[in-house]
Amino acid sequence: MCANDNDLLNHAAEFHLGKAIHEVDNLIYRNMLAQGRKYGYDQVTVMNGWIVKYLGLNQDKDIFQKDIEKEFGITKSTVAGIIKLMEKKGFIERISVPHDARLKKLVLTDKGREYEEKMGAQFRRDEQMYRENITDEELTIFIRVLNKIKQNVKE
Repeated sequence: MCANDNDLLNHAAEFHLGKAIHEVDNLIYRNMLAQGRKYGYDQVTVMNGWIVKYLGLNQDKDIFQKDIEKEFGITKSTVAGIIKLMEKKGFIERISVPHDARLKKLVLTDKGREYEEKMGAQFRRDEQMYRENITDEELTIFIRVLNKIKQNVKE
């Protein structure tokens, strides 16, 4: 353990985990907004971008509003508003499924697929930047700790 690790351990009791997570979230959010402006896909919000990406990665599956709620941990009413706006902007459409006319699966339009393709390269670059100088072992521990924090908050 290096001196920096000892310093971290000595100050761990004073460390505000929630504040640190919030700061990192803000940095990532601002970076994503800046990249969106730079590459001309700032017509949708960051959450819209995540949803487009999710739908793009799951084109072979039927994805419904409840799946978006679960995947992103957001409420039914929030998702309904987001979906309505994304549909209005022409990024997604709702399509009835044969087995239940009440259910509407969410699919990307041509505009949504084009956006997802352009944005996908940027997502990969961002992920590479986030993981820079982080070993596989550190990443595994980080993921494990994040999952524990999520579980603690849910309890």
